[in-house]
Amino acid sequence: MNPPLGYRRENPGAHPPYDSPAYASTHKRAPHQAPVRLEHTLSEITGPCIAREVLAAANSENDLTHCNGGEALGERIIVTGRVIDEDGRAIPHSVIEIWQANAAGRYSHAEDRHDAPLDPHFAGIGRVVTDEHGAYRFMTVKPGAYPWRNHHNAWRPNHIHLSLFGPSFATRLVTQMYFPGDPLLALDPIYNSVPDHSARERLIATFDIEVTIPEYALGYRFDFVLRGRDSTPAQN
Repeated sequence: MNPPLGYRRENPGAHPPYDSPAYASTHKRAPHQAPVRLEHTLSEITGPCIAREVLAAANSENDLTHCNGGEALGERIIVTGRVIDEDGRAIPHSVIEIWQANAAGRYSHAEDRHDAPLDPHFAGIGRVVTDEHGAYRFMTVKPGAYPWRNHHNAWRPNHIHLSLFGPSFATRLVTQMYFPGDPLLALDPIYNSVPDHSARERLIATFDIEVTIPEYALGYRFDFVLRGRDSTPAQN
């Protein structure tokens, strides 16, 4: 059996450092010793695997705007795109998990103490599986900004958290999607923890009028690139 091919390494600065000075909580969780690179072997590619067939059959989790018998409040949006590898080839049957704050900037979680209102018809979690062309699509509401106490008058920009599983549990990308024109991006230590400007730009979705549903929801496009020099930056 031939050994698996190596991956194209990303450009320096494409991913945030483990310890980012302006991002306060990284000081406590960053390693104190230099990480040791573990080269990929066949086991990282072949398993253990996720039951994608079961998830794809129950793909009702791609609409976050309806929950508990009602419709979520806020600006409805559609997010779509593709998952591709470093050579532009589609990655089919990838599992994408979604979690986010509601339109008022509050998570449906017991630890969120922000005094913004909760929405009983918005849980803020969803999941979608890419098709044979690596394409995905989900509907949600645009999340609101919220304070996060990292520094004085700190506010997180509008963003959606995304977790993408590859062929196995070991091949996982966790990242955030931001929105174009958000004035808080220039002030956000998490977004700016990615040193390279072009890599940061890859975290911002693109407004797409062709994806927009007239009189119902605005459309955005966000592609995932796995590995290589144009890879989507990971969230530490």
